[in-house]
Amino acid sequence: MPIWQTSRFEIDVSQPRIMGIVNVTPDSFSDGGLHASTAAALRHCEQLLAQGADILDIGGESTRPGAQPLSATDELARILPAVRHALTLGVPVSVDTYKPVVMQAVLDLGVDIINDVWALRWMAPGSVLSGVDVVAGHGRCGVCLMHMHGDPQTMQVAPMEGEVLAPVLAFLAQRSQLLLARGVTAARICIDPGIGFGKTVAQNFSLLARQGELLRLGLPVLAGWSRKSSLGAVTGAAAGDRVVASAAAALLAVHNGARIVRVHDVLATAQVLKVLAATQAAAMN
Repeated sequence: MPIWQTSRFEIDVSQPRIMGIVNVTPDSFSDGGLHASTAAALRHCEQLLAQGADILDIGGESTRPGAQPLSATDELARILPAVRHALTLGVPVSVDTYKPVVMQAVLDLGVDIINDVWALRWMAPGSVLSGVDVVAGHGRCGVCLMHMHGDPQTMQVAPMEGEVLAPVLAFLAQRSQLLLARGVTAARICIDPGIGFGKTVAQNFSLLARQGELLRLGLPVLAGWSRKSSLGAVTGAAAGDRVVASAAAALLAVHNGARIVRVHDVLATAQVLKVLAATQAAAMN
């Protein structure tokens, strides 16, 4: 049984798992401000679980294209009330952050997963503490390593060029090998190809079509297509109207081997995955 080892839970990823997004931000690309207050964020955590989320992913800083950086102090002030509440709900809790001091603070509270768009590369100016140090220094936490070309300020101004799968695969292999060399077991590591992070529309769909090739690393794949601009590019739908397209992308990602899908629209995603599961079960009878 494939397991994603996290601080408090061993997550069975032999079946797909839904990671519900809790953006405690005023400027997220798709739902900025909707859950920025503590009360709204707490309600949203519980709503996502009621709709079928298996994991809650809490973020306090937008990483949309052009987003401005946030200090660690301000990020912690935003997320800690939601994190503390989520930790009481009996499900794995992930924090979407790239700052080592934030990682350390939330892991000290008991958070299960660090979900990092920088794949543990970012370090504060003048600091010697890296995300690799924080994760390697923890005995059990899960980590998701994502591929990003450039940074949120520049990634869509100067996206990748040419064939996309080979460099993404090489990067994720290198980052995961670095953690393995530091004593982090493979069971703790998940990889994310980084849909929309410094990639063209064509490159994003190439990653979806060839996503199965990422499985050669032997690590579970997390797919984050929810409401992304590439879906808008092919459907013409605004961010808030991409529920159907997002559910379709999640379904295709799971069909192509993803074990975790990170989504805003948990209910729709849960329904399409139940249809897929029923179809797969019928095919085995």
